[in-house]
Amino acid sequence: MNPGFGQIPLPSAPAPEIMHRMADPTGPSSVTSLAPQEGDVIQLRAYPSEPDALAMVLESYATDHELLPIQVIDDRLYVACAELPDFRVISELQTLTRHQIVPLIASRNEVLESIRQRYRLLPAVDGHVRAFTEARLLQPQDGRDLQEVSENSPVVRVVSLIISQGLRDRASDIHIEPQQNSLRIRFRIDGILNDALALPKAMGPSLASRIKVMANMDIVDRHRAQDGQIRLEGEDRPVDIRVSTAETIWGEKVVLRLLDQGRTVLSLDQLGLTEQGYDRMSQLMKSPYGMIVVSGPTGSGKTTTLYAGIRELDPIAQNITTIEDPVEYTFPNINQIQIRRVANLTFANGLKAILRQDPDVILVGEIRDLETAEIAIQSALTGHLVLSSLHATDAAGVVQRFMEMGIEGFLISSALVGVVAQRLVRRICDRCKEEYEPSHEEMTLWHEYGSGDKQHFFRGRGCPHCAATGYRGRIGVFEVLQLSESIKRLVSAKSSAQDIREEALKEGMVSLRAEAVQKVAADITTLSEVIRCVWVN
Repeated sequence: MNPGFGQIPLPSAPAPEIMHRMADPTGPSSVTSLAPQEGDVIQLRAYPSEPDALAMVLESYATDHELLPIQVIDDRLYVACAELPDFRVISELQTLTRHQIVPLIASRNEVLESIRQRYRLLPAVDGHVRAFTEARLLQPQDGRDLQEVSENSPVVRVVSLIISQGLRDRASDIHIEPQQNSLRIRFRIDGILNDALALPKAMGPSLASRIKVMANMDIVDRHRAQDGQIRLEGEDRPVDIRVSTAETIWGEKVVLRLLDQGRTVLSLDQLGLTEQGYDRMSQLMKSPYGMIVVSGPTGSGKTTTLYAGIRELDPIAQNITTIEDPVEYTFPNINQIQIRRVANLTFANGLKAILRQDPDVILVGEIRDLETAEIAIQSALTGHLVLSSLHATDAAGVVQRFMEMGIEGFLISSALVGVVAQRLVRRICDRCKEEYEPSHEEMTLWHEYGSGDKQHFFRGRGCPHCAATGYRGRIGVFEVLQLSESIKRLVSAKSSAQDIREEALKEGMVSLRAEAVQKVAADITTLSEVIRCVWVN
């Protein structure tokens, strides 16, 4: 993973006649103009940084002076700046780089964002790995004395660099996985795992022990699965890290879940709901009592949707209480309870306690068993608005799951007012969007669910902005089921999920795949992404 990954190299020629390739965000790169001249205003998305140029200027210096090295041509170093630097900075840069400096102008936000994206922290790991190997040869360790090590020791620095790079890359999870001959580091970005780094297998126990020390976990016990938590300041904002360890045949695997406390909790209108879906969801949130369930697989954004629903309510006039595992984000004026199994505080026990606290709205993080389901449904029947999540394939599947748990159909139909099924699809990167020809499988999907005669389909080519994936960010795809009288009759009669689904579609519910294909029509995502994420018809 180097800073120039995915870049288009500039041809070598005398500077005045140099032609450069500008990355057109809506099509293939093409030769468009002469090389920029000193003081020209540029868009950084069209100028990937060369590794040689980045290597000439330290990241700290670039950040302090708000400038970004772009390319080296002959003896000239082209540098993008938030504003034209004064003579002192130009002179200092020429001394440091031994090159003539050609300053260009770009927006300040674009310069600072590009510095974070293009300077990679992981290449610095190599030096720490060598130091670790040399120290291990001189004095073998088993990793148990890491409570005493200095902050500058190789293992401590490697852990810090991995977490910092994960935050920069917008990773939701970091996987540290021992393999037969190496230690594999992977980042989950926009729901997809990507290889980030390979380390010597010998570093595995020491890295795991260091993380356990940070999370106040037992560093001696390597056979028992453990959970812990780290809170630190990362990239100038607080970050909560949930730590989970488990023993594999090659050693101890560690997974870090990064919860960025600086991230803004979305509102309903920011989730990606269609106009019809938003209207239905808003109506559900206005229910004075009843139960609303959000369903989907792990990592599909259920908690984000529940939090968005909470934001629609009035925490001043209502007593809103949540019970979660874990509490991912905190809200003012809302009572939030954390599950603590050591103290026998489970979803079921916590829900019983909440009912004695005069609640108006109750958010149950997840319904996992019959006892919790029964208490939640009884709460909805006794005048409370209950929000929760459940693992099911689609909206109609939620009703089936309740029945499989042992809940009577008439109780489900009386308590449940609506179900939201959802998935997350990746957005096409707007900086490297290009037209392409869909495959036969993709066109089959389009002909089945698409509307109109769409002539142009787009995907991301891959660029530094999206880490060469072609996607950046995700958006929700939803299926909102309101329980009408006819659907309630089907539920009471214990009809199949298929019968309930067919009736809901007749009443105007838009299926997950149909809504996902609408986002393809709007050039937000791709057909291949819909096929990968939304397997429900």
